[in-house]
Amino acid sequence: MAQWYIKDFSRLTQVSVETLYHYDKFGLLKPSQRHTNGYRIYSETDLSRLQQIIALKFFGFELAQIKRLLSANTDAVEHLSTQSQQLKEKAQSLFDASQVLDMVIGSVTPHESSKSHLPWEMILKTIEVYHMTQKLEHAWIGKILSPDELVEYAQYEEGLKTRFTESERRSFEQSWAELIGQIASNLDKDPASEFGIAMGKRVMNLVDTLYGPEHAALRSSIWEKGFKPGKMEGEHQLPPEIVDWMDKACSSYWRHLLYGVLNKVGIEPNEVVLSEWHAVLTDMYGDSDELKSKVYQIALEDDKVSDVAKAWIRNMI
Repeated sequence: MAQWYIKDFSRLTQVSVETLYHYDKFGLLKPSQRHTNGYRIYSETDLSRLQQIIALKFFGFELAQIKRLLSANTDAVEHLSTQSQQLKEKAQSLFDASQVLDMVIGSVTPHESSKSHLPWEMILKTIEVYHMTQKLEHAWIGKILSPDELVEYAQYEEGLKTRFTESERRSFEQSWAELIGQIASNLDKDPASEFGIAMGKRVMNLVDTLYGPEHAALRSSIWEKGFKPGKMEGEHQLPPEIVDWMDKACSSYWRHLLYGVLNKVGIEPNEVVLSEWHAVLTDMYGDSDELKSKVYQIALEDDKVSDVAKAWIRNMI
């Protein structure tokens, strides 16, 4: 069996003598033999153990972890599986951090490029949004939104901190509770009636005070993925019968607005109709072209929409 003195062992393995001394002192890799003069003698068994240490260090294990992992009673596969997951999370974290840096770099103007002029307040808010996104991934909202939507939701939540005063927040909560109570008392009424349309308008006006036009698409996504399937939790959760009635009332309200615009086709100037049409769609879905395109298809299949209006719609598609 081959044997090596420490300097030869160091050259063979490309591990410094200082590192081998440290491993010996730490109890991680002790040479198989030690002469009376103190010389360390490493064996092929020691070489095999060092190769394992090198591999585990590459995988990100700390020396204390490696020491435990190489003990006789340790489940190596379980440790490797755990480390693999941790490395994936670390890689994702580094990737996310690089994205935050790209966002910061993209928002900095040339005269702000020096350390003293960097928009540190904006940078800190960007980092806060990142940390909030990480937390939200494990909450109910993280289960229903896509990664991009979750980032936007974190930005939305961050904005809420300064958008309302405490009295305005209480006023909104009171108005929302009163609205839900009124809906609950009128579930027997047709959500497509004038009453239903009026209630749908009240719902949308109130919700829009929270989300605003910049988060209209996010608002729609939370409604479709969270409220309607009953996946909301805590104070956000509503009884399914109220959600169903509210959804129909809001749909009736939007149809009422869209019919109103389409009925003007061929009567009022095209630029006026077009402006109103786009205004309604933006109120509905913000900048989401995907959601807006669905409205076009629904209108083309709607018997209440005139042939003239359908021809007008086809010209825009």
